[in-house]
Formats: sequence, C-alpha cells, structure tokens
Amino acid sequence: MSVKPGLRGALALALIAPLAVSGCGMLHKKKPTLAYEERPVELLYNTGANELDHHQWNDAVNYFQEVERQHPYSEWARRSILMTAYAKYEANSYSEAIAEANRFIALYPGNAATSYAYYLKAVCYFEQIVDVGRDQASTEQARVALSEIIKRYPSTQYAVDAKLKYDMVEDQLAGKEMTIGRYYLRNGDSIAAIGRFRSVVDHYQTTSHAPEALYRLVEAYLTLGLDKEAKDNGAVLGYNYPGDYWYSQAYKLLTSRGLRPSLEPTPMGLPHLPFMPRVAPRDIAPPPVEVAEARAAAPPQAAGTSVPAQPVDPPKTKPKKDFLHGVLGL
Repeated sequence: MSVKPGLRGALALALIAPLAVSGCGMLHKKKPTLAYEERPVELLYNTGANELDHHQWNDAVNYFQEVERQHPYSEWARRSILMTAYAKYEANSYSEAIAEANRFIALYPGNAATSYAYYLKAVCYFEQIVDVGRDQASTEQARVALSEIIKRYPSTQYAVDAKLKYDMVEDQLAGKEMTIGRYYLRNGDSIAAIGRFRSVVDHYQTTSHAPEALYRLVEAYLTLGLDKEAKDNGAVLGYNYPGDYWYSQAYKLLTSRGLRPSLEPTPMGLPHLPFMPRVAPRDIAPPPVEVAEARAAAPPQAAGTSVPAQPVDPPKTKPKKDFLHGVLGL
C-alpha cells in the first residue's frame, strides 16, 4: 500500500508521539509501591518489621501502609501507624514522621503508646535544630513538644530525656538572643542590645548564657552613661557568679570607671561556655514493647515465604548525630 507524500509527515508524527509520551513517563517514574494482593495481616506486618531490621526504611513503610490498606480496623493497623512514623524518622523524613505521629495521637489519644508518639515528634523537631545564626523555628517547636511530654507524662522514661533536651533547647534559644544582642552592641544600638540581653536574664536565667548577658548589660549601660544600672547589674552578676570569668571582666570594667563593686571576684575561672555537653549517640528505640510482643505473637509463616519462622527481634537503631557535639572535645 502506498502512502501519499502529504500523509507521511502525519504518520511519522503519530508513530513518534506515543514514544515521546512514554519517554516522559519514564522521566517522571513514580516510586514503586506494592501491588495489591490480599495477604495475611501477620505476614505483611512481620515482613515490614523484617525490612525495618535491615534498615530498608522505605520498603518497611510500604508493608506497614499495606497493613492499613488491607486491614484498616485491625489492631495491626494501629501498630503500623507508629512503625511507619519510626521508619520515616530513621529515613530522616522528619515532616512525614511528625505527620504520622500526629495521626496516631489524634486517632488514639488514650492509648498507652501515645506517649511514644509525642516523644518521637519532639525528637524529630530536636534533630532539625540549626546553629544560632539561622532561623530557630524548629527550636521553638522542639521546646513546645518537649514541654508537652514533661507535662503529660512526667513519670515516664520519655520525660527524663525530654528534660535534658529541654535544657539544651533553652540554651539554644538564649544563644540566639545573645547573638542578636552582640550584633546590636557592636553596631552602636545599645538600647536594642539591652532588650536582647535583658530577655536572656529574665527568661533564660538558668542557662549558661546568663553570666555573659549580665556582663553585656554592664557594657551597654556604661555606653549609655547609665552608671547606676551598670553597677546594679554588675552586683547581680557578682552575687550569683562570683567566680565566673564574666564577673571578673565586669569587675575590671566597672573599677576602671570608678564604680568599684563591693564584692571582689573569687579566683578567675574559665569563660562560661554554652551548655553543650557531649552526649552519647542518641538511639531512639522503636515503638514500645506491645508492638514487639505483637510480632512475637504472630504465627509462624509457611515455608518459602520471605518472613522468618521465628519472631523478629526489635530493630537495632543506627546512631544519629545530635545537633550538638560538645565544646572543645569535652
């Protein structure tokens, strides 16, 4: 059969177009998901747990989501939400992990494992904290989430760790105020600097930044010629931190202006460094024991399946770096 010359271009275009569409599809290929195939809930759950043990976070999520899809009202589906949140956290998909934790909290507010969901959410915010030179939105979110754990579950193991992290978060927020205050002071805006340093003294007085904040207030008030205010803040510094490096500096500064404080500093110590202790690599455990027990309760699978006949032990977590690594290698 012959084709007219005028039709050849149209025919060629018709043949090329599907290939072009197919090529575009390959470029925007979606993440593979499990094909729907009805399977026993224990098989799906244990396979997901096995993938979790081998650090195959995305594959684990697929199986746990399949549990929810095929068995939406089962006990296994409830447990799968937390396991999904944990797998997302280990994959550093913090926003997705937080979303799953919030979903569990909304659906099961009175469940025994809800405290874990709150804790996992707080840790996700905590691990996103950046240095004081950048926006501290995650720091504030971590502070709120950690305080919620301390308030709601004061007698749990999560509250113990939350209190430590809360102190570190407070120190971070105080450090941000100090960074801005120092900037204002260097640029001659003493009034704005005083506002920042006063905020540290009033709201973060238990942090390691408080002594320096009092010293900077002495500096700023002397710059403005407000000798009485400078001397008063120096007295507060000396009364609370007589052996601190910053009081020895304030004492020298005030004495040089003829405002000698009544309390002499004790033998000079080192500068009061920010509260940034070196801690062991943080290992957040997987969801609580009831999940591990549920896995143990699952019946052995038939030979030839990908799931071990024996129950899988709770996953061993990989060390993840905290945002704080200590000071001077201490």
